[in-house]
Amino acid sequence: MEKERLSTTWASGLIVLGVLVLGVVIGKGLEKTGYASESYEELKIFAEVLTQVKKSYVEETETKNLVHGAVRGMLKTLDAHSSYMTPDMYKEMQVETKGEFGGLGIQIGIKDHLVIVIAPIEGTPAYAAGIESGDVIAKVDETPTKDLTLMEAVQRMRGPKGTDVTLTVERKGAQGPLTFTLTRDIIKIRSVRSRVIDEHVGYVRISQFQESTPDDLGVELVALHDQGIHGLILDLRNNPGGLLSAAVGVSEHFLTSDQLVVSIKGRDGQKDEYRARGTTPPPEYPMIVLVNQGSASASEIVAAAMQDWGKAVIVGKTTFGKGSVQTILPLSDGSGLRLTTAKYYTPRGESIHSVGVKPDIVVEPKPPTVDQETKDAASRPSGGDAASSADNERSDGHQEKKKKEDIEAEFMKKDVQLQKAIELLKTWNVFKDLRPLS
Repeated sequence: MEKERLSTTWASGLIVLGVLVLGVVIGKGLEKTGYASESYEELKIFAEVLTQVKKSYVEETETKNLVHGAVRGMLKTLDAHSSYMTPDMYKEMQVETKGEFGGLGIQIGIKDHLVIVIAPIEGTPAYAAGIESGDVIAKVDETPTKDLTLMEAVQRMRGPKGTDVTLTVERKGAQGPLTFTLTRDIIKIRSVRSRVIDEHVGYVRISQFQESTPDDLGVELVALHDQGIHGLILDLRNNPGGLLSAAVGVSEHFLTSDQLVVSIKGRDGQKDEYRARGTTPPPEYPMIVLVNQGSASASEIVAAAMQDWGKAVIVGKTTFGKGSVQTILPLSDGSGLRLTTAKYYTPRGESIHSVGVKPDIVVEPKPPTVDQETKDAASRPSGGDAASSADNERSDGHQEKKKKEDIEAEFMKKDVQLQKAIELLKTWNVFKDLRPLS
């Protein structure tokens, strides 16, 4: 019996080994037999370990689980953004780029093996609870997050709508760990919002870069133009990024045709350039781009393009510094591979990876006052008693909307980075209108 099991184990190990070697040969070409032979020698160790685990480990193990664990471990040796996605995770990723997904509404990244909040998404459970950019998520429920892959951390925070999850958060300046219990929800993202502020200043907020973002931005810019704006503020703060194609599409609204938006370069040294294909002239009004440490990836592409081409003044704080490109590769069983395949470079040819985009004018955010915290809390879902909740549900919809708009306007007045941008645009227009005596 033992001999039969050992024989079966060896067979399964050799099958896995054979498939892996076949993948090397097919992927790299038959001409590189030396490389395949070298890989075969290394994979012999994998087959030996698999065989010993199947034979001697104290509990029965599934070969599939062992292989998946080996794949996850392999990708951990690369970088924080490369990871393995189970079939369910792969499906969720595809849905997420469409602008709707289940979870808490937190965009996260990995730095120094820690799970860092890049930004909470507006209007989500995480935003309502007060999760902040820069928070370190130390635990999800009772599971420590240190050394988890990005996708493993995301998966632990995802779950059915209506279920609860507890996050233990470490925050700079806090006396100890903070605990947040959040209820999962379906996250629907409206990626572009706009309004006219301070008479003739247009304000556009992009919360994430989705497939529809460039077209949505175009609609908002036309509406602002019709209202006679004299300047524009593009707010990319706490925008964790998204699709590269969306970043290029957004940049095209402000660049002339054929201007370089971003270039990417992989291990073979080949450089791919993404250039604006605008068919209409870009707006002539002055522009400010707001960024902070929660602006990452696609946000940084747009900000750097505007800065390098002199299309906007960048105001705020240095961005997150994610300058790598991940390619999603589907696998045969419905799972997927998120693999870092290139780094991107600004129009000037600079990499911002782990460095970020440095603003032209640094403006520190003002710590919230007690009054502001009260107003901010009022704009978020309350955890009050059942009676007050029922009263809120019966209140007039128009009054609620007006109240929310008033709170938002008050909040914007206390936003020192936004107010600095408004001041700069006003000054800009004053100098533009100066007319010396002839």
